[in-house]
Amino acid sequence: MNQTIYLIRHGETVFNTEGRYQGELDSPLTIAGIDQVKNISRLLKLLIDDPNEWTMYSSPLGRTIQSTKIICETLGYDFNKVIIDNKIKEVSVGSWAGLTTKEIEATWSKLIKNTDSYNWYFNSPDGESYETVVERASKWLDSIKGREKVIVISHGLMGRVLRGVYKQMDKEEALRLEVSQNTFFKLNNKDIERISYEYEEF
Repeated sequence: MNQTIYLIRHGETVFNTEGRYQGELDSPLTIAGIDQVKNISRLLKLLIDDPNEWTMYSSPLGRTIQSTKIICETLGYDFNKVIIDNKIKEVSVGSWAGLTTKEIEATWSKLIKNTDSYNWYFNSPDGESYETVVERASKWLDSIKGREKVIVISHGLMGRVLRGVYKQMDKEEALRLEVSQNTFFKLNNKDIERISYEYEEF
């Protein structure tokens, strides 16, 4: 079976614009975020044939559900057919959810002293470990092995881990993967193709 996965990140949220880390908290899409999802949806529509031949998965968090509903409307896909899966929700950053980097540094300076902008998420005292997130990303990829055509709406950090597991990357390489709300990814035959509406005419 030749499996194709389109991996999409939710649109920009209010917390994104404020520099706040969301984790499993929620923040609504901004007007720009809604436009981002609409643009990605229109481009995706050009890339797939009959939308009903595809299985769509979404994280259960509000920002992904809001994005998924926009995608469904654009594609003409029944939202009730979307599989809501906890395994693809965003990485939990525990007590750091809703805070900015400066707010985290003020209270937990020792925990992020020797980290960088890519790996500090996993130093939260009550958040998820990288290994735990890899485990659920692996379980999700295993669960869809029988699906030929998959569309998944997830998150920035979780999207990095999913691509890292898919390509069998080490932690450092996976966490440095691009995250953008103007871009989505096609996973096929162990290759990852970057697709951006900024450079496409549609």
